Amino acid sequence: MNPVRYKTVEVSGITIFYREARNPGAPKLLLLHGFPTASHMFRDLIPLLAERFDVIAPDLPGFGQSEMPVREKFLYTFENIARVIERFTEIVEYDRFALYVFDYGAPTGFRMAVRRPERITAIVSQNGNAYEEGLSDGWAPIRAYWENASQANREALRAFLTPETTAWQYTKGVPDPSIVSPDGQNLDNFYLARAGADEIQLDLLGDYKTNIALYPSFQRYFRTHKPPFLAVWGKNDPFFLAAGAEAFKRDIPAATVRFFDTGHFALETNCAEIAQAINESLGDPGGQQKISQPLEH
Repeated sequence: MNPVRYKTVEVSGITIFYREARNPGAPKLLLLHGFPTASHMFRDLIPLLAERFDVIAPDLPGFGQSEMPVREKFLYTFENIARVIERFTEIVEYDRFALYVFDYGAPTGFRMAVRRPERITAIVSQNGNAYEEGLSDGWAPIRAYWENASQANREALRAFLTPETTAWQYTKGVPDPSIVSPDGQNLDNFYLARAGADEIQLDLLGDYKTNIALYPSFQRYFRTHKPPFLAVWGKNDPFFLAAGAEAFKRDIPAATVRFFDTGHFALETNCAEIAQAINESLGDPGGQQKISQPLEH
């Protein structure tokens, strides 16, 4: 198995950091992280997939080890992030690939799929939502900001950026929080504490409403192209409800939905099981990957 390597590349004037376990000739798999984390959330998953897949996991612009341009030079919207990552895939020669999407990675990846459906061979959604019924009441303060972008409503969202909230995101819904390593959340808090990071994250919380506006487009893509689809879901997620995972089957009846007794950051507790589900769902008993053949569109 090839080792995991850590690299950077310039994309549209922004330095993007990424992890890769290249496996020439194997099906390509792009891993997209969410808030407030980075590609380090895949640190344990990548080695478990690297024998069967060619894996790349970038840090989104403004996250992790990727460059964090000032807001005056880069408008932090999900559309702009998706376009940077789309260009990133071209630079690293990911012509056709499967997507693993989590949290913010979902609207990023789904935007890419809608624009270039011929490039997407399969999708794994780990608590990556695309349906209204998947949104919990925890979104209420954010919805208030969408409806009235006042400074007071923006300031109220700073509660999402505190170390206490990060710890809550990692442990809420986990039956035994003692098995959740503190390392991931501590690193996330380090990134959140950087100068200017708070305003960037508030911008993205405000822009998340554009993702919900695109839900009908995402769902139309699912119905039209029906990519091989696996949902692996922490069923106790306080933000993205289990109903959102089940909803994928409405548009992709052949989708596989697997629930795990954990919370939002399911890889922190169930990485091995999720890796097994990916290998089983996207492969056959003979080891040949279902995503290795072109899809009909």
